[in-house]
Amino acid sequence: MAIDTTETSTRQPAVTPKLGPASARETIQVDQKVPLLKGIPLSLQHLFAMFGASILVPILFNQAAGTTVIDPALVLMMNGIGTLIYTFVCRGKAPAFLGSSFAFIAPTITCISLAKTPGVGFQHALGGFVAAGLIFSLVSLIIRFAGREWLNVVLPPAAMGPIVALIGLELAPVATDMAFHKGGAISGTATLISLFTLFVVVIGSLIFRGFFAAIPVLIGVVSGYLLSVVLNIWVPGTMDFSPLHGAAFFAFPHLVLPIFDWASILIIMPAALVVISEHIGHLFVTSNIVGRDLLKVPGLHNSLLGDGLSTMLSGLSGSCPTTTYGENMGVMALTRVYSVWVIGGAAVISIIIAFFGKVSGAIRTIPVPVIGGVSMMLFGVIAASGLRMIIEAKVDYSKSRNLLLSAIILVVGISGISIKLGQTQLRGMVLATIVGMLLSLFFFILEKCGLTAEDSSVFAEEE
Repeated sequence: MAIDTTETSTRQPAVTPKLGPASARETIQVDQKVPLLKGIPLSLQHLFAMFGASILVPILFNQAAGTTVIDPALVLMMNGIGTLIYTFVCRGKAPAFLGSSFAFIAPTITCISLAKTPGVGFQHALGGFVAAGLIFSLVSLIIRFAGREWLNVVLPPAAMGPIVALIGLELAPVATDMAFHKGGAISGTATLISLFTLFVVVIGSLIFRGFFAAIPVLIGVVSGYLLSVVLNIWVPGTMDFSPLHGAAFFAFPHLVLPIFDWASILIIMPAALVVISEHIGHLFVTSNIVGRDLLKVPGLHNSLLGDGLSTMLSGLSGSCPTTTYGENMGVMALTRVYSVWVIGGAAVISIIIAFFGKVSGAIRTIPVPVIGGVSMMLFGVIAASGLRMIIEAKVDYSKSRNLLLSAIILVVGISGISIKLGQTQLRGMVLATIVGMLLSLFFFILEKCGLTAEDSSVFAEEE
């Protein structure tokens, strides 16, 4: 879709790579195959990026239950399987890694606390996960037959750009907390490790050449890990090797079957709205990063269906609901490696290590500040992608409609205001997306009715 350079359009812009003068670095395209020896470290880079966050969700569930109700190894396995399902449904056209969704934490803990035993409560939540995946799939069918033209009305560039920026900005406090805090207080050791890791990633992104230019995140993680090992000599406790010592060498992930309870399903279902809103935003980000309109090919409907099937299968097996991960989008933006083969490799590795406790235990010894330092860069890149979307769409902020739309979305997203929907809190990017869609629709109706003072030609291309 071409961009009208003479007037602001609500049509989403055709995304094209803007590589600039520094584009000497190799770009690995979405459908490009990568040699095995080159692909393994590229895939490990994605695995390290998502590992900490994805494993944190089952840890929180177990802490809330006071016992083990979910096997973290099963989560790794189902994340990998879910990613492969997503890739298959999207016909290898959309690079995305599916990790554990944070949107379901609060309602799941509620289900656990309301049941007679924590295990039964978690099984009730699993039934809700299956229902949430079914909702994703039903929405995907509606979009398939209703088309995606409505997105041009409810999510014009003046709305989508700030929403995408909010995805990164909302995650920024999480990154800085991991980077600089330990035990709730600022830690000098954590600060040193995170800033060193960040420095390596920044320098690597700027000066590395050849293959090393594609793996600055991996190099940063390894460098931060080595520094942590050295600091552990003088500051005991910098490293925690207990996950490695207590892990079995080989074990089959423990499956748990769901129990379908209507009350629990109603508690879980509002979280589906959060993930659907998040999913749309993430697909826009990924489109902008890879330079392809993924909402058209493979289509938003296929993308949502892939996530829905993954979430249903996770619920049926005893794992966490899934969502596309911002960490992996950040890796793609930073390295210009977009290949679904690389993402698929990360999924396969995730499945394999689920059966080898020593391997997953070794990855869990990566200090939190190392991941925090990397995340500061990755989440910032996502926020910058939103600004890039506004620039490339040539949004005209001399028009009050565009200015008001962006301003209100940013304020709602950053202010911390929230609305409680059942056991789910709508806040941040999700609430801003809903407000932005309603506001865009309201502006569209006003302009169609000729009630605005500005030229309504911004919608002319949609007629």
